[in-house]
Amino acid sequence: MYEKVNGEINTSAVHVVDLRSDTISKPTPEMREAMATAVVGDDVFGEDPTVAELERRSAELLGKEDAVFVASGTMANLIAIMVHCSQRGSEIISGDNGHTFRFEQGGPAQIAGVQASLIRNNSDGTFSLDELRDRIRKNPDCHEPYTTLVIIENTHNMCGGKVLPLDWIEKVKNISKEYNIPVHMDGARVMNAAVYLKVPVERVVRDVDTVCFCLSKGLGAPIGSILAGSKTFVDKARRTRKVLGGGWRQAGIIAAAGLVALDKMIDRLQEDHDHILQIARAIDSLRSDIFKVDLPSIHTNILMMYIDRSKVAVKEVIYRLAKVFKNDIVKVSVRASSIRPDCVRFVTYWQITDDDIRDTIDRVTFVLKEFDDQFKSIKA
Repeated sequence: MYEKVNGEINTSAVHVVDLRSDTISKPTPEMREAMATAVVGDDVFGEDPTVAELERRSAELLGKEDAVFVASGTMANLIAIMVHCSQRGSEIISGDNGHTFRFEQGGPAQIAGVQASLIRNNSDGTFSLDELRDRIRKNPDCHEPYTTLVIIENTHNMCGGKVLPLDWIEKVKNISKEYNIPVHMDGARVMNAAVYLKVPVERVVRDVDTVCFCLSKGLGAPIGSILAGSKTFVDKARRTRKVLGGGWRQAGIIAAAGLVALDKMIDRLQEDHDHILQIARAIDSLRSDIFKVDLPSIHTNILMMYIDRSKVAVKEVIYRLAKVFKNDIVKVSVRASSIRPDCVRFVTYWQITDDDIRDTIDRVTFVLKEFDDQFKSIKA
């Protein structure tokens, strides 16, 4: 029996499938148990053994000399920029749809005092290597900033979870190395990239000097990211973390969940990839004039459903997917998000089950057909 409110069914009384982001994933029962029994100490003094173990194992997994546990991916990227760009008058080069530019509140400029030089991202998350070479400041005079860092993002959020080609990353590194410029990878979902490519994550990050990844997205931990690089870099990163207010104390409680994530949650990311592909195929099979997906571009756990904005607004679609009315045949609420004005974004994670995917497909199919039928009737 459904509770009806103003013609709607109260969403607390229906099945809700929340696909807004993998950041909303909850820690697994094994993580909660590990957190409850974690051995802890003061991490600022370097005395938390669980944090130390997480950092050691993360560095080993990435093939880097050392790693530091920080609060978030945004903090990890900012720390990397501040360490690499310690000289005043510095400039970073990145894609114009990169997360560090689009969604980190302008931290490089606001806090680090670093200017960004942007190259247009291609649809696969890469950018022009010729333009990269042109953008590097060679022997800058007193009018110019110094190019001190190149940033790439893998997987690429704004491009729908695309995985960067390994040969492209190598070419970025080779160009940067010519001018002694380091490369940092914002690898929030780099474990997804490794699973997609079916290679060790060490191979994915081989050609970058520093890399970060999130424990709190597809890996399911409640908080935290890892930033890795050389020992000299990490020593400076720890100092920078402190000035940003990131010097936490008995952090082993949350580091314990990160260790479970490394052990249990990486290989299973393939399930998330398979789930999102099922939704994409269902949308594609509708052959809608309004809603489109690019099946070959579905690499990992993010799906961008593109919308003909001349026919319907993104916010209308998101609202209708989530709001269940008493006459709806499919009484499932699907929560989605949007980071672009022309698409709806769906993201899967460990708590999304096969049943959730079936319900999502039923709901998405029902809603999209409803919009298609409405447009056809108006056109007629």
